[in-house]
Amino acid sequence: MSEDSAKVEAFYAKDGAWREELLALRAILREMPLSEEFKWYSPVYTAHGGNVAIVWGFKDYCGLGFFKGALMKDPEGILVQQGENSRSARVMKFHGVDEIAEQDAVIRAYVAEAIANEKAGLKVDLPKDDLDYPEELVDRLDGDPEFRAAFEALTPGRQRGWVLHFSQPKQSKTRVSRIDKAAAKILAGKGMHDR
Repeated sequence: MSEDSAKVEAFYAKDGAWREELLALRAILREMPLSEEFKWYSPVYTAHGGNVAIVWGFKDYCGLGFFKGALMKDPEGILVQQGENSRSARVMKFHGVDEIAEQDAVIRAYVAEAIANEKAGLKVDLPKDDLDYPEELVDRLDGDPEFRAAFEALTPGRQRGWVLHFSQPKQSKTRVSRIDKAAAKILAGKGMHDR
């Protein structure tokens, strides 16, 4: 068993909220032409070289996320944005195994569409970020050429994640502290959620 497979099995073996729902979603996904991998602390389902879907258990619901959900037609009107800063991902929310069983055909149709979109090489057309960099980040970028080069070399999504993270605190000293703590990861070319 590969390390990836072991991590996936450990994820699904954990007792806790939404275990049965996650297993029900896994059963459906494993019948689809997808590979099962482990990324970002969760099982991720891939096809044609791209991430297609991910499963999560949250406090209030169990979710099946689609990385490029913004491209999907959503005839049932059930896909929702994960959060206010999510631009391409969409999530189907479930509150019980019975709900998953009732939606089986819909889930399969949505997954099939996501796989077809990946096979076709479709990309989400994201507008250029118009996020305002906090003053503390601008100062660091201006004062540290190595840090600037590393930050600018990050993917746009990683840059966006860091800017959102640095912008959240109200106090300047907290923003500076976050930038200082993140510097090593940024210099290593990593995003906020990378190990």
